[in-house]
Formats: sequence, C-alpha cells, structure tokens
Amino acid sequence: MRAPALAGTGTLVRFALRRDRVRLAVWVAVGAGLTAQQSLGSQAFYDTPEALAAYRASVGSNAATIALAGPPVGLDTVAGAVAFEISFTLVLVAALMAMSTTIRHTRADEEAGRTELVRAARVGRHAPLLAGVGLAALGCAAIAVAIGAAGVATGLPAGGSFLLGASVGTAGLVFAAVSAVAAQVSGSARAAYGIVLAVFGVAFAVRAVGDIEGDGVSWLSPIGWAQATHPYSDDRWWPLLLGLAGTGVLLAGARALLDRRDLGAGVMSPRPGAASASRLLGSPWGLAGRLHRGALLGWAGGLVALGAVYGSIAGSVQTLLGDNPAAETFLPALSTAGLVDAYLGVTLGMVVLTTGAYAVSAALRARTEESAGRAEPVLATATSRPAWLGSHAAVALLGSTAVLVAAGTVMGLSAAAATGDPALTGRVLAATLAHLPDVWVFAAVATVLVGVLPRAASATAWGWVAYVVVVTLFAESLDWPSWVDDLSPLAWTPAGPGEPWAAGPSIVLAAVALGLLATGLAGFRRRDLATG
Repeated sequence: MRAPALAGTGTLVRFALRRDRVRLAVWVAVGAGLTAQQSLGSQAFYDTPEALAAYRASVGSNAATIALAGPPVGLDTVAGAVAFEISFTLVLVAALMAMSTTIRHTRADEEAGRTELVRAARVGRHAPLLAGVGLAALGCAAIAVAIGAAGVATGLPAGGSFLLGASVGTAGLVFAAVSAVAAQVSGSARAAYGIVLAVFGVAFAVRAVGDIEGDGVSWLSPIGWAQATHPYSDDRWWPLLLGLAGTGVLLAGARALLDRRDLGAGVMSPRPGAASASRLLGSPWGLAGRLHRGALLGWAGGLVALGAVYGSIAGSVQTLLGDNPAAETFLPALSTAGLVDAYLGVTLGMVVLTTGAYAVSAALRARTEESAGRAEPVLATATSRPAWLGSHAAVALLGSTAVLVAAGTVMGLSAAAATGDPALTGRVLAATLAHLPDVWVFAAVATVLVGVLPRAASATAWGWVAYVVVVTLFAESLDWPSWVDDLSPLAWTPAGPGEPWAAGPSIVLAAVALGLLATGLAGFRRRDLATG
C-alpha cells in the first residue's frame, strides 16, 4: 500500500532540524550581529543633524550606492539610514541560508542516495520536499525575529525593526521556493546552487536598474519587494504579500515538477559528455581545475563587482565622514593616513575576508569529493594521495590569489576614477598584494583540517572563518584583548593603502600557510579515507 504523499513529513522536519541545528543558529546569529553592528555604527556616525544631512545629500544621488543598497528612502532618520545600508546584506544572508538549507535536504540528499532509503519506509513522495522547505521557513522566521530583536536592543524603533526582519525573512522564503524549483529541475546539487545564485543575480540587477531609473522595474524583483516595505519611514507591510504569493506559486510549481520526474533525476536531462576525456583531465591537477571552474568564476564575478562598488564610493567618503569625530573609531588607520586611504583599507579588508571564504570553500571541495566516494576511484589509480589533495589545495591557493588581485585591481581603478587620483590604482593594488598571505592561510587551514580531521573539517573551518570575521569587525572597536585579535591573519597585515607594508608579517604568514599545507598533506597520506 502506497504511503500518502505527505506521510512522514513531521519526522523528516525533526530529523533535518537535528542535522542543521548548529548551521541555522550560526545563520541567525550572523543576521542579528550584522544588524546590531550596523545600528550601533550608524548611531555613532550620524549623531548630529548635520552629519545625517551630509550623508543624505551624498548617497541620495549616488547611483553606485543605490545600486548596491536599494531605494534611498527614510534617510532623514538614523534608523532609516540603518535600513538603507543593511537591508540588502541581510536579504543576501537570508537567501543563502534558505538556498543551502532547502537544497541540502532535497537535491543533495537525493543525489547521495539518502532520499531513496528514506522513501523505502512509509514516507510520502512530497514529504522530503516539504520538510526541506519547512526547515528553511523556520530558519527565515528565526532570522526575522532575531533581526527585529537586535534592532530594538540597540535602540531602534520596534515597529520598523520587526518590519525589517519580516521583509528579510519573506525574501528568504521566496528563495527557499526558488531553491525547491531548482532542486527539481537540476540533477545535481551544485547545478541547483548555480541556478538559484543566477536567479538572485538577475533579481539584484533588476532591482538595481529599477531603483536607479525610478521606473518601477524593481517591482519585478523579490529583493525589490523586500526593500519596498521602507522600514523606519513608511513602514509598509503590504509588499510582504507579494513575497508570500510568489512563494506559494513557486512551491506549487516545484510540486508539479516533482510529480513529473523520476527519483534521482532532474527534469532537465544532463548533457552527454564527450566520448573521451581531454588530456588535461588525465591528471589530478586538470580534474581539480575542471571541478572548481564554475565556483571560481562565480566568486570572481561577485568579488570584482564588490570591489567596483567599494571603489566607486571612495569619492563620497570626504562628504560622508570628513567632519565626523567618530570616524576614527571605525577607520583605525585614519590617525596615520588620509580619509580615502583609511576607508579603502577597511573595505579592502572586507574583500579579503570574502576571498578567504572562497579559499576555504575551494579547499573543502576535496572533503566533499572524499565524503561522496568519488576520491576512492581516483586514488585507486596511480594518483598519489599528496597529488590528489594537493591539486585541490593548489586551486584554492591560485584561485584565491587570482580573485583577490582582480577584485583589488578593479577596486583601485574605480576609486581612482571616483576621486580623480590615478595614483590610487597602484596603492590599492600594492595593498591587495600585501594581503595575499592572509588568504593563503585561509586555504591552508581548511587543507590541514581535511588532511587531519576530515569529519570535523567543514564545521571547524567555517567556524574559524566566522571567528576571523567577528574579530575583524569587533575586536578593536570593543577593546578586546590583543591575543584575541592575534589569532586572525588580517591582524598581522597592515591595512593598506593607509598603513605602510611590512615584509616581516607577510613572510611569517606565508611560512605558516606552507607549514599547514605540509601538515595536511602528510596527515592525509597516513589516514584512512572517510566516506559518508
């Protein structure tokens, strides 16, 4: 007797929550932390009507800022400035959380064969999909409440704070539904991630064009729906209905697609490969490069765009912060450098942190291949263990190097164009090169964890990334002990172009990265493969 379509959904939700309890807690904490940091920072920056008026005059007509942040509304209050500056970042966090949660419990489980085993019990056909989307919805609700609570706790109006949280959570729901559709269309988790990220990119571009032109095109984007709520100013709740309606339509589409395909297959059949592999794929280095190609291009495109936006804002820094006494609190290099150089040093640090996240992701791909059982057939050939793990580590090192240099170059060019100072291009590029050992350490930490502690590699590596991010953002402003800051590689590198480069720290960081890589390769050579 066939089980009802939704049989076992509750059990699957509880099991999924058990698997993701730490992941979801981290996502929620990130959302609340970003909100609190932005609230406290904006209240310190714009503590006078004059400072707020200067800010409003600068960003209200800056196309680059509007493209990144959204519609320039509510800028007559500090709370409105908080929503303007942080809303897109929070939507991005919620979308990534919803995407990873939904695909992890739908397409990824199906690809790994776990769904087939679960469905062998009394579990309905639609239960895994509903459980994955349901868990993502719980995460969106939690991040909405956390954002609202963080806003209230830092002194922002309660109504606007919880509206901001609700708009972010609703946007997350939309992308959970997009992920559910992508999980039916694609036959692999990685392709599903690519589809969702592409949809997010299109939604961002449509929203940016609509807000710059003011022609209403932004209403075609779920990101535009979230930002149309105008927290702390108009406090419009009705745009949330668009997000809820869109979520319902997409989920209905996902269910219809699920009923039209076989278990394990996607609606779109994969393109047949070549009859024979290229000579490049005959080596572990070529195989690693092929596996990492899509992720590398995606991260590179995103970071180059981020560098361009950061650089284009450099021309407005003097207007925004020139007479603000709190500027030195958030731009530590201001005591030894000019305002623009100090600003570029801080924003370049954000680019370095993001590139470090890519380096960790790339290095951990080796663990993904091992866990899925794809490393074993490769290692059964003449390929040595150090060569196999080293190929993934090499892509992480070389890829992060290329991505950071590209982002830094574009950032320098856009800053030079915005300020009319051609010398900025060279100074920003030099500062970017000084940060290369930092991202090498990120890749090396992930590699040593894969080689020595495979089952804890992913959680530990991303936990360390979160630690470095928190230390970079909060350690100096909150006067934490120096040893806390010293555990971050960014603490050892001068925040150029505002601070002079020193060779000693760079050499030490490069040596640390080399030592960690050697330890990881040696550990992998001695241990058993850990699949599953």
